[in-house]
Amino acid sequence: MNAVSNSAWLDAVKWDAHGLVPAIAQDAATGDILMVAWMNREALSETARTMRGVYYSRSRGRLWRKGEESGHVQQVSEIRLDCDNDVVLLRIEQVGGIACHTGRRSCFFQKLTPDGQGGGDWVTTEPVLKHPGEIYK
Repeated sequence: MNAVSNSAWLDAVKWDAHGLVPAIAQDAATGDILMVAWMNREALSETARTMRGVYYSRSRGRLWRKGEESGHVQQVSEIRLDCDNDVVLLRIEQVGGIACHTGRRSCFFQKLTPDGQGGGDWVTTEPVLKHPGEIYK
């Protein structure tokens, strides 16, 4: 195993032109992909230090500590970097069972039902567990 010490491990990440890298949150127990977000150096560093999911919100222009409003924090058990060093994978436990701002377990709740002609329909496959109005005040 090639361990990288100090902050040099952050330099190994291939950040995009905006200083960001995509981050996938994966349920450590089931392997399900719960969400995809962005991280900057500060977010990844804080995540590694606290072992809680921290992202960079492009719409807010600031760090987003998952669960800061909803209480649905992510306990990180493992941080991985892909073979091209340009995607981060967080293996997590989703506290409260809701990862999506729509109140669902996963952000990937829409499934394409193809029509065989190159088209199809998106079908909702996961229920709302808690109405967003109850989560975000």
